[in-house]
Parts: sequence; structure tokens; C-alpha cells
Amino acid sequence: MRTDRPDIASNVLLNVFDDAPEPEIRPPHPFPEEAEAVAVPTTAVGTRPVAALDTTDRARLLSGAHHDPHALLGAHPVPGGIVFRVLRPYAQAVAVVVDGRRTELRGAGDGFFSGVLPLDTIPEYVLSVTYAGHEFEVQDPYRFLPALGDVDLHLIGEGRHEELWRALGAHPLTHQGVTGTRFTVWAPNAQGVRVCGDFCHWDGTAYPMRSLGSTGVWELFLPGIGEGTPYKFDITRPDGTHTMRADPMARRTEVPPATASIVTESSHVWRDEEWMAARGARPVHEAPLSVYEVHLPSWRPGLTYRQLAEQLPAYVRDLGFTHVELMPVAEHPFGGSWGYQVTGFYAPTARLGTPDDFKHLVDALHRAGIGVLMDWVPAHFPRDEWALAEFDGRPLYEHADPQRAAHPDWGTLEFDYGRREVRNFLVANAVYWCEEFHIDGLRVDAVASMLYLDYSREPGQWTPNEHGGRENLDAVAFLQEMNATVNRRAPGVVTIAEESTAWDGVTRSTSHGGLGFGLKWNMGWMHDSLEYIAHDPVHRKYHHNEMTFSMVYAYSENYVLPISHDEVVHGKRSLVSKMPGDWWQQRATTRAYLGFMWAHPGKQLLFMGQEFAQGAEWSEAHGPDWWLLDPAYPAEPDHRGVRDLVRDLNTVYRHEPALWQRDTDPAGFTWITGDAADDNVLAFLRHDADGTPLLAVSHFSPVVRHDYRLGIPESVPAWHEVLNTDAAHYGGSDVHNPHLQAHDGSLRLTLPPLATIWLRPA
Repeated sequence: MRTDRPDIASNVLLNVFDDAPEPEIRPPHPFPEEAEAVAVPTTAVGTRPVAALDTTDRARLLSGAHHDPHALLGAHPVPGGIVFRVLRPYAQAVAVVVDGRRTELRGAGDGFFSGVLPLDTIPEYVLSVTYAGHEFEVQDPYRFLPALGDVDLHLIGEGRHEELWRALGAHPLTHQGVTGTRFTVWAPNAQGVRVCGDFCHWDGTAYPMRSLGSTGVWELFLPGIGEGTPYKFDITRPDGTHTMRADPMARRTEVPPATASIVTESSHVWRDEEWMAARGARPVHEAPLSVYEVHLPSWRPGLTYRQLAEQLPAYVRDLGFTHVELMPVAEHPFGGSWGYQVTGFYAPTARLGTPDDFKHLVDALHRAGIGVLMDWVPAHFPRDEWALAEFDGRPLYEHADPQRAAHPDWGTLEFDYGRREVRNFLVANAVYWCEEFHIDGLRVDAVASMLYLDYSREPGQWTPNEHGGRENLDAVAFLQEMNATVNRRAPGVVTIAEESTAWDGVTRSTSHGGLGFGLKWNMGWMHDSLEYIAHDPVHRKYHHNEMTFSMVYAYSENYVLPISHDEVVHGKRSLVSKMPGDWWQQRATTRAYLGFMWAHPGKQLLFMGQEFAQGAEWSEAHGPDWWLLDPAYPAEPDHRGVRDLVRDLNTVYRHEPALWQRDTDPAGFTWITGDAADDNVLAFLRHDADGTPLLAVSHFSPVVRHDYRLGIPESVPAWHEVLNTDAAHYGGSDVHNPHLQAHDGSLRLTLPPLATIWLRPA
């Protein structure tokens, strides 16, 4: 038995008292004068008949199917006094204590105890409950008014509660002068809901919740419950069966595979004021943004959030990335899903620590000058029977149409974006991560699967929208609402769409009919460029358009160029292993490709392990192969060279506005040569807001080309290298262009093999 919860029965009580004899009834202690006017023998508990519970009400309470237990339990005026009615299964005796005076209640079987005290008004009182010969004094949950206000209920009913996490879930608070936890849950189809936890040995019979009107919200304030208490909701379905569910709004969970929710209260004190004040100073598409994508559980396996806070910020800062992007942090039961099958949308995964521990990590990254992006997964959820699927016995978070609800690719369920409460759940969740955890951006996963009714479906497996089209209009409205709400409430936060189709206006503002995202992953560039570099250099001239086609649509959206986790798993090979040729050529091509990527219009994203040319695919079981950077490893310089290049790419990138200031402006880019297919050469200029150029030349052949002529602006007489991926300290052959003078509007270069060089005016 837990010593910190004195109102808990011992485990031995679970089956003991079904046939327990009725406890001895003792007369009440003396009452004030007005009460003493009533003859004690006729008013003492047990001598006056107490109106029995209606048989139906009694059955509904015991079965967990009553919508208003507070109307029956607790203290209520009746003719002749105040009736006290208590439901305490497994209790031997229950007494009411008023001003230190104790009055025994009569047992009525099945855990019911009741009695009438000769009082005019309901007093302040506590209960004295005896379990297995041990007496505990506890507060009666059924003497409290609702702890959720009318404004909250109105906003929930309208689907417009932008701080939904403050209204629903489990919240420690002081209510009517008593400390405890308010439990609230949305379950409109339930016959009844009860709270259970280790405080009642997971039998919620004693703690039925009340329904708060037509909103579908159930509420109960439990005195004495606080931080760290595990709990679930015992829901009575419409058919009378029961289901035990984790709290959809839980802000903390048990460590998987355990599935209970945990009452939590934050005590973290933020120290990132400087970062938060400045993060919205410049529009993200006009700012430098290079992203290091991280799977936290496997970056350094075994580290907690707080241990990661000691290592990750220093590593990312040393490499010069402006941001990290965390693969989904929200709680998920199966680690092999990498976090993309979420059951706890409001809870950071407990595998690595508490919510405050995660805040500590974000805080540390901010204080190191690093922004934090987070993968967010509003497209679907798994079917686990303790989570969201048919939460209250009927489709609730998922669409009622089974064809619309079932995700064909992942065996999961899609959200019903047309239901206002579901939209509210997700919109508020986006706001929650930005406001409560200071997240700087949400990368929204699988947007394409949300936008199209026929996504991965064959004819006959989907129904057109009201206009006869394939667009999911409810999902469009949800994404617009989410983006508009985040932009309004959290200035400086960027939303990023993983969207793989040609949907028009993904990054156009909602006021102009777009979806309202700040950035979009450029999946076309990713697929085309990776396809190109996978070819042997002798064949690349036949695929040259795969490297130039991206500029046809480069300004249709605000883009991120992603080399993400998806490209280095499941047989796709790591980045360096995609390259043809021997080990030297593989590394050289990787370096040339990264130089091309960092110079191309758009922001950059690189998945962990690729920054040092890891040869093996990523596995969540062991993470990056850090041993490759051990000085004792003979090939360590090969891997360190690529990592040093990534550091220098980021450093030069941040100091060259031409590479990021006009990413979404066609005037920021000029082809120098885009048609040198036979030479495997691409050359272009990037321009900053003042017109200052940077020349990027990528050469994807394993030969040196001497005296290679490029036409350049006549206004620039001399150029110098600011970066050369063929430098010896990166592992290259060290072919350089030390002094470059323009003549007659042209520049003659020596092109290193499999290399990218950046030049700027001398």
C-alpha cells in the first residue's frame, strides 16, 4: 500500500467485503443547540429511515453509466436534514466528520453508505473511511462544484479553445480551498466515465465523473491527488461494455510499454528570453536556415533529455547548423515507428525523461543559439485499444466512414478533420508545443496523405468531395486554421510541409487562399538530384536535366532541400553509399553534392550521420556510427574531412547573404551555365539583397578540367575561392584557383574532379 496516499485500500480488500456484516451504527456526537432540539434517538443515523437510492440510479452508479453522480453522492438537503451518501467499495465503515464530530453512516451494500444529519445547511466535512481495520480521513470528491468554467465549455463546444490543454486532461490545482487534481475528458458517446489509478487499485467504481452538458466533457475533482499519479479513464461505451483509456490530453505518460497517463505540473524556469525575443525578427525565408535532423533516442543511445542537453547543443553549434529538427517527440508505443504513430499528442516521450526534462533540452539548445524544429504528425494515429481509436465506443477522433478512416499505407486511422472538436484538438496541439515548449517550428508530416481523398486508394475505395473532386476539403480547412492560428499566436514560429505533390499554394498565405505554411520540403529536387548522382559520371550527361529542372519551379513555393532519414534507410543506402566509384570518388561526390545543395536556392536539411559520411544505413537501434570518428580508426580522416566540410559549408553560408537572403526571389539567381551536360558542369550566381554575387560551380566528373571558360558579369574583375570541396583537408586532391582575373566578361577556371567551388568578388 502506498504510504503517500492514505485513502487507499490495501490490495487484500479487493474481494473481502462482498458479504461483510453491516457495521455497528453509533449515534452522532452532540450538535449545536438548534440541532439538539430534535430528539437524538429519532434523528440518529440508523434510527430514521434514509431514502434509498432509486434502483436504476444505484445500478447506473455501480456500472459506471451515470451522467451526474454528484446529484446522488455527497451531501444534499432532504426533509429533516442533510443526507450524506458515499460510494466506497471495499470499505468496512464510513463516517462523516463535521467540526471534529464523527457520525457513522449506515452501510447499504455494494459499497454504499448513507445517513441523514439534522442540519439546516450543508457543512464543511470530511469522510473517515475504514479499510481492513485501518481508518483514513479523506475529502469527499462529491462535495465540490465543477472545476471547469463556462467559458472553457463554450469554447470547447465551439471547437475554438486555442488553449485546450489548460481545460482538458489532468490539472493539479486548489479548488474550494482544497488541493487536488481536476480530471476532464471529452467523451460525448460515453454512458459514463470514471477515473481510476493506483490510488484505487485501478477500480474506478468510487470515482464516477459528471457530464458537463452538451459538450461531451466529463469532469471530476479528486482531492489529494497530485504530481506523479498514474491514471486512466474507465469509459462505459454506448453498448454498456467498458474500455480503459489513456488520457488523450495527457501531458505526461508512463514509459512504454506501460500506457497510463501521469498527472504532471511543470516547475521549469525558462532561461531563453534572448532567443525568444529575437526569433521573429526576420522572416524565415529571408534568413539563414540549415537544419540537422535528429532522432533523439538513437543520436547517442541511452542518453536522457538532460544528458542530451549537455552534448547535442555543443555538437550542433560546432558544426554551424542554425536549427535541429527532432523526429517526433510526442509519445508513441512502438519505438520502431520512430515516433510517427503517436498516441500521446500532448506528452513528450517518457523514454528520455519528463516534460520538464524535455524543456531543459530545448532551453539548452536556445541558449546555444540553435533553433528547435519538431516533426508533428496530425495525419493519423494507431489503433491501440487503450488510445484514441473508437475512444468512447464509437468513431470519435477518426472519421465515421471506415473508408475515410483507414489509412491504406500504415494500418492506422486518419483524423476526422470535419469534426470541430477534432480540429480543435489538433490546432491546440500545434499551439501547445510552440507555447509550452518554445518549439520554433513544426514540420508537418505526410501532408499529401491528408490533402487527397484518393491518396493510396484505388477507384471505388474513396468518395469524391461535394464538388466531385479528390481534394479533402476538411483537411485543407484544418491546415489553414492551424497555420493561421500558429502564425497569430506564436510569431517567429515556422510551419514546414512535407508535401510531395504539386498542390498549388502550400506556402501561400491563407489570406490569399493558400495553406499558409512557411516552408515546404522540395521532394522533387531531392529525388531528381539523388537520381543524378547515383549514375556513373559517364552516364550523367544523359540525366543533366535532373539537376537543372528544379529551377523551373524553384520559386513556386518557399523550399527546404531535405536529405532526411527517409533517404538513408530501408535499402536506400546512406548518402555516401549512393555514390558510384571507389571510396575516394564516393566521398568526393558526396562533398561536391553537399556544396551544390548548400548553394542551391532553398534551405538545407541533413540527417544525422550523413555529416561525416557514414557508410551504413541508419538504424534506430544503434544510431550513427560514431566510431568512424575515433582517431584510432584508420579511415577516421576520411570521415572527419566530410564533417569539416559540413562545418565550413555552414560557416560560409551564414556569412554570405547571397546564399539565403533571396531564396524565394527569382532575381537572386542567375544561370552561368546550365547546359554543359557533356562536361557534367553546373554554374550559377546567387545574389544578395544588394546585388553582391556568389558564384557556385559544380563539376561531377572525376577528371580535372583546365582552362574552363565561364561567362561572368563584367562588373566583377577578380574573384577568389571561399570554399572548395576538393581541398586536401577535406580529403580531396587539392586542386585550387588561387587568383582569378576576369577577361572580356569571362573567367577561366581549373575545375577539380568531383568538386564544387564557391567564389565571390575579390
